[in-house]
Amino acid sequence: MQQLLSPGLYCPFPSQINKHVDVLEEHALEWVLRFNLLANESTYKRFCKSKFFLLAASVYPYSNLEQLKIAHDWLSWLFIWDDQCDLSELKTKPEFLKAIHKRFLEILNGAEVTSHDIPLSRALSNLRERMLEKVSVKWLNYFLCGFENYLHGCFEEANNRVDGIVPDTDTYIAMRRLSAGADVALPLIELCDQLIIPDYLRRQDIFKQLNEIANNLLGWSNDIFSLSRELATGHIHNLVFVLHYQHKIPLEEAIKRATAMHDQEIQKLISLEAHIPSFGEEIDADFAKYILGIHAWVRGNLDWYSFTDRYKTVEMLELAKY
Repeated sequence: MQQLLSPGLYCPFPSQINKHVDVLEEHALEWVLRFNLLANESTYKRFCKSKFFLLAASVYPYSNLEQLKIAHDWLSWLFIWDDQCDLSELKTKPEFLKAIHKRFLEILNGAEVTSHDIPLSRALSNLRERMLEKVSVKWLNYFLCGFENYLHGCFEEANNRVDGIVPDTDTYIAMRRLSAGADVALPLIELCDQLIIPDYLRRQDIFKQLNEIANNLLGWSNDIFSLSRELATGHIHNLVFVLHYQHKIPLEEAIKRATAMHDQEIQKLISLEAHIPSFGEEIDADFAKYILGIHAWVRGNLDWYSFTDRYKTVEMLELAKY
């Protein structure tokens, strides 16, 4: 299967790296260990070889150090939880997931941590505290809407696994926009680059379309690069597998179709950017920086696949004690 993965995805945006990358590497392991997020030796090794610090430094190249640390810790948290949802017994326990998700949201909305809370909840409390030193409660609430979307995507995937459902392509694409985590990753551009995107702009169709395209690009590229691991673990929520299953085509052909979809989406992004109207000098300046942040995410995400060993081996996880 490894021989199938040579997608050569198109991306015209330049590679960049944050100047604080070396300091971030030192911080990365300290934070997850402080909150006991790596339950055993296998998860520790998995985290180290994933190199999420290189991902964060690549996708938020303009950030100062403290904001970059917050973004990195969010990405680490998401990937650690994502692994639990995909590779442990939780993957077929949607109602159990729902209860855990409810507590996650309570913590992020200000509930006090108790002795009964799991390490991931304690880590979320820390993230909330640090974010509120940098952003308003209003912005945090906007951010949490994206986080709730992600949790809902995890829940829906678990439901599908229980019911043995392989979604059709359109249904899968809509679901993938939730589970990809881009609704968390993209708003962090605002935190890292210290931007102010007004509600007026968020309501504009062109802002929503740019985010949807970026979301597609991040989810689909991940599906292509993670295909080997996901096939080995019986993971059906993958664009390549859905195309293979729905159209009854060989995996090689499904990879080509997924790659073509990704590259068409890049062209769609570029075309849309060429038709952005003016919203006033101040808004335009922040919007332009946000778009550069999208470019950095698309490019940096692809670069990270050449750095990380995350998708090169298959490891089933034991269910953490919840």
